[in-house]
Amino acid sequence: MAFQSFRMSVMAAAIAFAGFAAVPALSLAQDASPAANAAAAQTAAKPHVVVLATGGTIAGAGASAVNSATYTAAKVPVDKLLAGLPELNNYARVTGEQVFQIASESFTNDNLLTLAKRVSALAKQSDVDGIVITHGTDTLAETAYFLSLTVHTDKPIVVIGSMRPGTALSADGALNLVDAVSVAGAKDAKGKGVLVTMNDEIQTARDVNKDINIQTGAFKSQWGPLGMVVEGRNYWFRAPVKRHTNNSEFNIDSIDKLPQVDIVYAYGNVQPTAVNALVDSGAKAIVHAGTGNGSVADRMVKPLQDVRSKGVLIVRSSRVPYGFVLRNAEQPDDKYDWVVAHDMRPEKARILTMLALTKGANTKELQRMFWEY
Repeated sequence: MAFQSFRMSVMAAAIAFAGFAAVPALSLAQDASPAANAAAAQTAAKPHVVVLATGGTIAGAGASAVNSATYTAAKVPVDKLLAGLPELNNYARVTGEQVFQIASESFTNDNLLTLAKRVSALAKQSDVDGIVITHGTDTLAETAYFLSLTVHTDKPIVVIGSMRPGTALSADGALNLVDAVSVAGAKDAKGKGVLVTMNDEIQTARDVNKDINIQTGAFKSQWGPLGMVVEGRNYWFRAPVKRHTNNSEFNIDSIDKLPQVDIVYAYGNVQPTAVNALVDSGAKAIVHAGTGNGSVADRMVKPLQDVRSKGVLIVRSSRVPYGFVLRNAEQPDDKYDWVVAHDMRPEKARILTMLALTKGANTKELQRMFWEY
């Protein structure tokens, strides 16, 4: 009996120990499921930002780390670009798509149409919260302005590039891309149109231009940035007042071709050769990049009048980077039936004029668009 009692005591102790040991194991198993669910919920709660890559310096590579200005653009594919920046996951769930792999000086009207249509399609997806476009800096401002005029959405669209390749010691592309993703995924960026975030600044696509060709602080606006992005947080100081995105009368979904619009640059001893050649080649409008306040040399006035009489629109802009062209100041625009580009630089004036022509705009309508956009 004593032995049996001892055996039963041992068995009871063993059972008690097993039960005690099983309690934390069961607890851990129960805790693992909520933790996994919480992690999954956190991932799902992050905004989904799509990065559309088009090439440029941000995808470039130099021969050595000291090559900040000598390099080959459009070499690194978007998957490698994103894989090298795990910090992006702190701000959004990021997916990438390679649209083009070209240097932006080679961008064409067809590239603009293809890119804008893809951005428009993504913006319509309920599972997409923001879109980032990586782009070469040479024509970045033109593409950003085109998108701001043609894509109807209130979702943030951010266009960025870099002035130095990722292989350079002073590469700026990584931070520009992180900033762009954080802005594109931010609720406070909604409704502000297409943005350009470079060098910590948040610029509106309408105003920003590339003013320097070898420094990281290359993109400027004469009216100042909208704000800054610092460590993933946006600081806003103003908002765009010109028409854009949802308030634009242009819609990329109904545009399949862009008319030919060309720029004629003014300089001392300028001749009308370029005007005549461009019109003969099919130009529907000429943007005249004049000196000063959009001035037109005396020997250029009649050639421009002649092509206007043939139905070609004439837009008077300035090669001077800051300020704006006054109507009926340097030239009698009303008399000649010309348009002034206001504060639009020639290359951006070309973008707006192309879109205006898709709607059959006349001089009066085009001038109204330059005031509004």
